[in-house]
Amino acid sequence: MTEEMLPLRGRRVALPESRELDLFADMLIKRGADVLRCPLVSIHDAPDQRPVLDWIREFIEQPCEDLILLTGEGLRRLLAAAERSSPELKERFIGQLARVRKITRGPKPGAALRQIGLKADVTAVEPTSEGVIATLRSENLQGRRVAVQLYGTDPNRPLMDFLRQAGAMCSPVSPYVYADDTEDVRVEELITALVAREVDAIAFTSATQVRRLFQIARRQIGEPALLNAFACIKVASVGPIVTEELQGRGVRVDLMPESSFFMKPLVRELVKSFGSTAASPSSP
Repeated sequence: MTEEMLPLRGRRVALPESRELDLFADMLIKRGADVLRCPLVSIHDAPDQRPVLDWIREFIEQPCEDLILLTGEGLRRLLAAAERSSPELKERFIGQLARVRKITRGPKPGAALRQIGLKADVTAVEPTSEGVIATLRSENLQGRRVAVQLYGTDPNRPLMDFLRQAGAMCSPVSPYVYADDTEDVRVEELITALVAREVDAIAFTSATQVRRLFQIARRQIGEPALLNAFACIKVASVGPIVTEELQGRGVRVDLMPESSFFMKPLVRELVKSFGSTAASPSSP
């Protein structure tokens, strides 16, 4: 292949992505990159599925007016839980999803809806919980039943407090948990590679990845050493939430898609930044 077809040849990119790691890695490899894979965060179904299934049945049998989807992962986990219980329950759940007003925090829940033939009715003005609040602030929520899909075990008090103070009747569900006990050894190996300048870039796709990396680095090498390592490579972020997390920790963000916050646009930004000139690792 020509240099134009392999614009990332000679570049090494660290990927902390979990669920879609293989897809992300393949996109980079096809463009010539060498990929260092290190899933920082593992996601699992909620250990106790009974409250999740109870929520799904209540969602079907006692319809609400609104459903707030904070993550695509959450919707997929809800659909999987319903299907494991029975195909009929999943079908009824999707049918009720079609009838309620669906409010999404960002593009990923919208993409998960499209996978089942549905679409968001309202998208937050910004892909954050604060963006959801700003989007709904001017509405009369008094007496409305609002279902909320939370992420991880975070109760999201700002959003829930806003809804309750606005008079809404809230029904939250937490369909998955983050497993922070991902093998520390692999994370430590990634940190060692960053400090040794063995990668040209690192691409983050969630704020949880950032928090996990800093947690391990703090006890392995210290936060200042990690920040120094980041200063020597290109730091890529999939979107504003991740960028805010990085910048809040003093990390310079070099690359972020302008509007479409997905992996493919992120890969395009990496290609655009490195251009078609081949290089050896540690020379961004």
